[in-house]
Amino acid sequence: MATTERLLTVLSLLQTRRDWPGSVLAARLGISHRTVRRDIERLREMGYRIHATRGPDGGYRLESGEELPPLLFDDDQALAVAIALRTAPALGAGIGEAAIRALGTMRQVMPSRLRHRLDGLLVTTVRQPGEATPATVSLEVLVALAQTIRDRQTLRFDYPGRGGADAETETLTPRRAEPHHLLTSEGRWYLVAWDLDREDWRLYRADRIRPRIPHGARFAPRTVPGGDVGEFVAARFRGSDVNEWPCRGSVVLHLPAPEVRPFAGEGRVTAIDEHTCTLEAGSWSWGSLAAWFGRFEAAMDVVGPPELRAAFATLAGRYAAAVTVPAAGARSRR
Repeated sequence: MATTERLLTVLSLLQTRRDWPGSVLAARLGISHRTVRRDIERLREMGYRIHATRGPDGGYRLESGEELPPLLFDDDQALAVAIALRTAPALGAGIGEAAIRALGTMRQVMPSRLRHRLDGLLVTTVRQPGEATPATVSLEVLVALAQTIRDRQTLRFDYPGRGGADAETETLTPRRAEPHHLLTSEGRWYLVAWDLDREDWRLYRADRIRPRIPHGARFAPRTVPGGDVGEFVAARFRGSDVNEWPCRGSVVLHLPAPEVRPFAGEGRVTAIDEHTCTLEAGSWSWGSLAAWFGRFEAAMDVVGPPELRAAFATLAGRYAAAVTVPAAGARSRR
């Protein structure tokens, strides 16, 4: 392994964990302890602050410095960062212009072999029909929220209504919450937090949060219901306390299973024979679930539960009324 390549590998390893015993580094790289020490000294000369501990369990730790030393990436790391910068505007984090400038800087110093690979990777972000429009949140707000989560400080903030009224024309009552986690979904950023005044978990749109300074007192972190942030947020998006649709039912579709599966989404398709299959799915209401089954435009039999059967009857009456020929007087009114 060439010296430059080995230095990149040492630096990459130091960034993946807090402490690296010298013997483990030497074994990982297949080099001697002396070579490890020389490589550490070279990285220090480049500006990287690497702390060494002595003794049989001695090792090395990469510490943060006051100045940014030269960044060294191997080929895969450089491409990964470049791809992340290219797709950053789709995150709605207010860093689109900075990401484009950073990408230009990286491309300029890339060797030709990497520039060609990067230039051949064209990425276009396309929103799905019905997907929410990305909401831009300032980088300053995201950093402020992340810091309160890290420091376990109570967040004091204003939270205007959906209309986004200006704070000067809208009277806002300061909110107090214990921030737990930042997440992004479909171009929008959210904060999961325990609302101290409502004594309940809340999901806040980060683009509507206006932090107040100073922050509040420190707190002991709580555990989100179920213990999994992703599952908890997915449940809230579905209007439930658990990550499951409140209404679930199944039908027998008079269609072959292969024709149903591509359009079943989260539904579960089970073949009965070559011409029929069962489809189980969920939704936020029985009426919406019945309407969703109807999108397959095929004969079907309701398996259950009774609530789904009743919803089909309600929809049938509603659709029948929609096609009823109006009275003569009604037709003449335009």
